[in-house]
Formats: sequence, C-alpha cells, structure tokens
Amino acid sequence: MVSTPSYATYNRNEAVPVEKVIYGNIESVKNVTEKQLVEDRNQGWRTFGGALVGGVIGHQFGGGSGQDVATVLGALLGGGIGHQYGNNQYYLEYKLVELMINLDDGTKVMVIQDLDPGMIFNAGDEVRVVYLQGYVRVDLAM
Repeated sequence: MVSTPSYATYNRNEAVPVEKVIYGNIESVKNVTEKQLVEDRNQGWRTFGGALVGGVIGHQFGGGSGQDVATVLGALLGGGIGHQYGNNQYYLEYKLVELMINLDDGTKVMVIQDLDPGMIFNAGDEVRVVYLQGYVRVDLAM
C-alpha cells in the first residue's frame, strides 16, 4: 500500500474514521525522494501582461502612424518577453520514507509516506499501521 503525499493528511482536531489498525515490526527503512514536475499555469497572463506593458511603452514614442507602429512593435516585443519568462517549469522534491513491515498477522506490507522528522523509524521498531479511508499511515506503536 502506498500513502499519497501530504494532501492526504488530516488536520489537528479533525475526527477521521479508522478502518483498521494492525501492529507489526519494521524490517527495513529507506529514505527516498520523489520529484514532480510543476508547470507554471500563469503563462498566458504573463504573455498578455508583457504585451500590455510593451504596448504602453511603445505608445510613448513617435506620433501619428509612427506611434501606432511603435505601439504594435512594443506589444509584440513585450508579449514575446512575457511568454519567454512566463514559461517556467520547476521540480518539487518530496522527502519520503519507504517502510517494509512484518505485520502481526503474518503478512508483509510496504508503505511509502512523507518523511516526518519528528518520527524516525529504525529496523526492529514496533509500529502500528493505521488504515484510514483511502490511505494508510504508519506510526510508532505506543
């Protein structure tokens, strides 16, 4: 079972129905990362904004038909610059922990969840695997 990244968490003071809880022991722990490509969804607005600013600047030059040409050229240049700099892509890196767990019922499960610096797992630790609606969470047994 794989738990989803942080958007599948619950908030403090929020009641979440538990489907089941099974105890077990950690067999192995592996820290992993997951990279996710994020595309800037504001590209069209940046292109439009660049064209608008370029048109306003171009409109400041010349007069008559020369001013019209400068406005159009300014808008084209501004739109091109806005498009170039508005096309941003970057990677988000999630820190995850992969846990191989020998459950008390004799089965094995692997759970991948967000790395929580406040809850460090080691081989041999007793844990509880909490099955919630749609995902699973592993905590140190108390």
